[in-house]
Amino acid sequence: MLKIVAVLVLLGAAGGGLYAYWDVLVPRANTVVAGQGSPSRLLGARVPGFYLPGLLGEGFAARDLITGRQPRLVKFWGSWSPACILEHPVLMELQASRVEVWSIVFRDTRTNALDYLERNGNPYARVAFDAAGRAASDWGVKEVPATFLVDGEGIVRWHHSGPLTPRIVASQVRPLLERYAP
Repeated sequence: MLKIVAVLVLLGAAGGGLYAYWDVLVPRANTVVAGQGSPSRLLGARVPGFYLPGLLGEGFAARDLITGRQPRLVKFWGSWSPACILEHPVLMELQASRVEVWSIVFRDTRTNALDYLERNGNPYARVAFDAAGRAASDWGVKEVPATFLVDGEGIVRWHHSGPLTPRIVASQVRPLLERYAP
């Protein structure tokens, strides 16, 4: 048992080191404009049509994102993803500051996703379940985490592939949320 704990601690430290390396030192070669999100075929387009059942409570559909109200973040995630685990504290901070994040669980099991949220806290206003990854495919998501900013009319205004960091939230997410607020 002690060996398992030691291995988990080492893996956690290695993951933290890789995350720091990725966030600070690796250039953003996949960005649209330096520091301004990741490429996506959906930028400037309406969200694709979908309806997904809920993981907790009711699910949601594309029409729920076309409200004429506040912009919101749509997050694709999985409990199995080390990058999703690393970004979770950032999502909890967004929730604490009243940023509305809707999420879509990607290629996971209900049990694992529910256990993950119970253990780590639920930063999401709504949680939909996409076990087969069909909706994710329509959004162009191949891996998680993936985050989209959708304005109040259902237009995708920003996309980020990879974990959100405090720096990305401060320099990109918050200014865009303000820009697209009614």
